[in-house]
Parts: sequence; C-alpha cells; structure tokens
Amino acid sequence: MTVPGKMYIDGCWTDASDGESVDVINPADETLVHAVPVATAADLDRALEAADRAWKEWREVDAWTRSARLRAVADWIRAHKEEMADLLTDEQGKTTGECLGEINAAADQFDWYADEARRIYGRIIDGHSRANRLLVIRQPVGPVAAFSPWNFPALLTARKMAPAIAAGCSIIVKPPMEAPGTALYLARACDEAGIPPGVVNMVTGKSAFISRHLLASDIIRKVSLTGSVPIGQEMLKQCAEGVKVASMELGGHAPVLVFEDADIDAAAEICACGKCRNNGQVCIAASRFFVQESVAEQFISKFVEVVKSQRLGHGKDPGTDVGPLANRRRLETTEALVRDAVEKGAVVRCGGKRPEGFDKGFWYEPTVLSGVDNSMNIMTEEPFCPVAPIGTFTTLKDGLAKANATEFGLAGYVFTNNTRIAIQASEGIEAGMVGVNTLLLATAEIPFGGIKYSGYGREGGAEGILDYTVTKHINIQI
Repeated sequence: MTVPGKMYIDGCWTDASDGESVDVINPADETLVHAVPVATAADLDRALEAADRAWKEWREVDAWTRSARLRAVADWIRAHKEEMADLLTDEQGKTTGECLGEINAAADQFDWYADEARRIYGRIIDGHSRANRLLVIRQPVGPVAAFSPWNFPALLTARKMAPAIAAGCSIIVKPPMEAPGTALYLARACDEAGIPPGVVNMVTGKSAFISRHLLASDIIRKVSLTGSVPIGQEMLKQCAEGVKVASMELGGHAPVLVFEDADIDAAAEICACGKCRNNGQVCIAASRFFVQESVAEQFISKFVEVVKSQRLGHGKDPGTDVGPLANRRRLETTEALVRDAVEKGAVVRCGGKRPEGFDKGFWYEPTVLSGVDNSMNIMTEEPFCPVAPIGTFTTLKDGLAKANATEFGLAGYVFTNNTRIAIQASEGIEAGMVGVNTLLLATAEIPFGGIKYSGYGREGGAEGILDYTVTKHINIQI
C-alpha cells in the first residue's frame, strides 16, 4: 500500500484545485521521489471549513472513545512502519535504522496521548461560601494550525497531531515540502483508525502562503510551529493580530560541558555518534562542545577517531552510518560555516569538505573543528549539519558562561561522574532540557521545549496536552 501524493481535506484525498504540484527530491542522488499538490486559497478554505465543523462535533466525543481511536492510530503506524521508513529515507536521506526509530517514536506519541485523553483534569475549589461551588475545567482550544519541519517529519508532526486530537481539537497540518510523505501517512492512519472527517486535514504547498492564509482566519484558535527563529517571529506577529494561542519550538544550539572527572573516552564516543545522528540535523543535537582543559586533547582525539569511523552512504545501505544532508541549502550553509571558522583560526581535525565519489546529492563529510571561539558563526548560528566545534573551559563558572553565551535555550548536556557538579551544571545551563551523561532526551513521556529564542510551550508529556486546552472557571450558586 502506498500513500497518495495528494492532500487530505475533510476525509478525502485531493489534488490542488488548480492542478499545480511540486516535486519532492531524493537528497542522496537528486532523483524524483514523487510530487505533491500546491494548495490554493480555495483548498485552504475547504480545510478551514472542515476543521471548524468537525471540532464542534469531536469535542463532544467522550474521552474513552478519543483514546481508543488514538490507540488505533498508533497500531496502524507500527503495522506500516517499514514502508513509512522506506519513503522517509528516500525523502529525507537518513538511514533506515534512524527512520524506523522515528516512525516508532511517532507511534509512541499517539499511544501516550491515548492515555492523556482520559486525564484532562479539572478541580473543585472550596471558596468563601458554602452556597457556591467553584469549578475549574479544561476544554479544547479549537481548530489548530500546525507546521512541522523536514528533519523529523513523522515524529514532529505526530507531536502536534496526537495531543490536539486527544484534547478534542481539529487540526490542519502543513508538512514540510522536502519530506511530506510520512506526514501524509499519519493522515491515512487517522482515516483508517476512524478519526472523523475534518478532524485531521493535511495541506501541502508554499509555507508562507499557507501560514498567512490560515493564521488570518478567525477559525484557527491555536498555532504550533517547529521551525526557525525568523519564521517563528513572523508567525507570532500574525498570532498577535488574531490574538491566537501559540506554541513555538524554534531550534537550538546545544552546549556540552565535559568535566575532567567524566569517563572521557565514553563521553567522546557518545558525543561523536550523537553529532552524526541524522547528519547533525537535529534541533537538540549536541552542537557546541566545551571540554575541561586538562582532558581536552584526549576527548578530541577519541572524538575524531569515532567520527572517522562513520561510513557515508545511501540510507538504505545497511552499512551506512551517515546519509546526505536534506537539501542543497543545508550543504551550502555547512560549507559557509566551516569556511568562516577556518578563516577565523579554527583547525580542521577531520572532514571539512564534500566527500569524493559522491557526484550527485547533498553530501558533506562529518567534520571536527578545534580552536573555536565565539567570533565564528558556527558557535552562534544554529548549525544543523555534521560539524562539531570543540572548545575548552577551566572552571564550572567558566563552562556555564560559555554554554549560556547564545540566544538559544532548547537543550544542553553535561558529562561528569560528580553528583555535585551534575546538579550545579544541569541547573545552571539555560535550557528547557538537560541530559547528564546522555544525549537521549526526546521521548513521548517528557515535556519537550525550550526557553529564550528557542521558543515556549511544551510538546510531549502530561504538559503537552495542556497547550491544546483552555481553562474555564464556573461559579455555581446553589
């Protein structure tokens, strides 16, 4: 079974009303994967009307029924994970193993929110008078406009769809144009699982046009974006005009503090493998490495050894560790970041160029830089590439100052075997999430999100469903 290259509106698979489509390109060899429609204003209006009608019915469906439907979505995804992973590799470039991990994680989101649908709690407050009953309840916020990125198109779309559906909302999803296929699979999963028409709608096409049109509508009550800071800022301006609730996950530039008491070789191996995951195209990727001076060279040597062992190749080759970058824009940005760092004094310890023998596609060797400082763009701009800049620090205070010297605050990491340092460093890093002796943070049961320019709101965990509800106070006089 294959997913159609069509949009999903009001329970129907449809082309664009004017027939226009856009090609989706395989980043490994630049061949055509398939084409998807480019939504028109008329298509978006149909989705808005469907979402408006459907949520007024879906919000009245009991929580146990919503839970059962979400569980069925999770089951459907797991039953089709191999074909979904196959398409994801073609569209996005990551390895089959990473794709299967992402698909399973997307299913976990629906599983988790199948439970949370039944746990949207209110409360009764004992007020000034026994003649009154003060109630607080949570109700669905209403139709949602959601925008997901290309680096984890299945998982990050699921993070928005699952809590919205669980809370009783309808949703219009704009998946990424570079890799829309697995999001369309999620729409099919909802269709097969019995989610009513109009509760889930999926539109493809030009992001700026779609966001402006949807956010201009009074039907949309909430906006959820995973994307860049400039796009988030623009959307927030539109949300302000319509006084719409917003959740923003706007990327990061995660620091890693490696203290001299840590298991240095183990830390270097974890960090090097983590940096190569999805070719560094991960919003919570460890992307600025600060190592205590006394162990810096040991860490760098082991890090380089591990990076050099990573094999580049097509994602469907079982021997591949690292696939291509997702698009030409990322390749050109990566080259510019490395060039800027070298011109300002950084030393290339390995990589630093396009690999030989890869004439087609968007390939770049995993790269390690030492001798970095904050004058280099790689230290201040979200890199989203397989380039690891490694610097040093002296004391805990110095390490935290360097870790926090960025506008981002999504994730941070600490490697130490000292409990006191682990607590002080993890509390001192300015981020929404911190890993100690691990880079694995994102699971369905934890709240995912950041601070500062990394945005606000949380996806996942018990907190994730709250962003799709509004609080209502009811005062009953008896």
